[in-house]
Amino acid sequence: MSSQTAEDLRGLDPASVEAALRDSIPGLGDGPMGVEMIAGGQSNPTFFLRFANRDLVLRKQPPGKLLPSAHAVDREYRVMKALADTPVPVPEMLLYCDDASVTGTPFYVMERVPGRVFHDSALPGMDPDHRRACYASMTDTLAALHDVDVDAVGLSDYGRPGNYFERQIRRWTRQYRADQEEAGSNMPEAERLIEWLPANMPEDDGMTGLCHGDYRIGNLMFHPTEPRVVAVLDWELSTLGHPLADLGYTLMFWRMTPDEYGGLAGLDLPALGLPTAEEHVARYFEKRGLPNSMMPFHEVFALFRFAMILEGVAARARRGNAASADALEVGGRARAFAQRAVHIIETRG
Repeated sequence: MSSQTAEDLRGLDPASVEAALRDSIPGLGDGPMGVEMIAGGQSNPTFFLRFANRDLVLRKQPPGKLLPSAHAVDREYRVMKALADTPVPVPEMLLYCDDASVTGTPFYVMERVPGRVFHDSALPGMDPDHRRACYASMTDTLAALHDVDVDAVGLSDYGRPGNYFERQIRRWTRQYRADQEEAGSNMPEAERLIEWLPANMPEDDGMTGLCHGDYRIGNLMFHPTEPRVVAVLDWELSTLGHPLADLGYTLMFWRMTPDEYGGLAGLDLPALGLPTAEEHVARYFEKRGLPNSMMPFHEVFALFRFAMILEGVAARARRGNAASADALEVGGRARAFAQRAVHIIETRG
């Protein structure tokens, strides 16, 4: 495992972390701890930790000024621990630590799950049947997540029931206004969405479930050789909410091009063995035993929310505490996703 400097490690103190883990987690074995930061994240810095007898993963809050409720690693730890005995695959949670003296910010440690993570939605290097089976597992796992009985797993207070879209539109609008005031952003498309979404919001149907908030191929761990999901990762944005927010979010990757977060737009999906967006949605509702109730609103909302997240990434970069060096570039894509949402309004809304 490569050696990285304290600057490379985003302030992580390996010696302090190792001492804390050896005090709390038995059976790590002799010899020094190896540590390596996982590249590519925009939010909570994440690290591989290697001991003689065990491979672990640590996720911590970034340093510096944070937005209220952002980077809630305690919630990530809680939700994955609660899902341990459900059909939703998650890593084993081992430790949560909010002692700032260990490495500056709260963190948690989990078992490292062996498997494959793909950041290109086209899943290059697979045969078509394997791709299709991977996507089927992705869809089925999302359906299983939304079928979790939150009362039974102790998550009934993990979010507020009802009026999810109304609250989310208000939240992300408020965050955009804060980022706008700080950075002088000017995004006319965002203003259009802030006006359109409340006026076109479906009547609240009372449907509430556990939502991941960032459910996509890149946040799934697949078995090393089999086409099935073995762990759902990165739960920072999870909450109780409307399941169609998660489903609408997954559809964005059919609307993105390959050079936009490895999207699927413009690819020959049948030749690749990949389902269409419509097939993905149909399988989801079939697995849940529910009628198809997707609307353009759900896709517009997902694109708006993602654009606001990207704008937040850019704001964090300007404050100097983003988790990735390319945060400014990524944040600059916010307007493109807002434009996609406006296009849906103009063509299907």
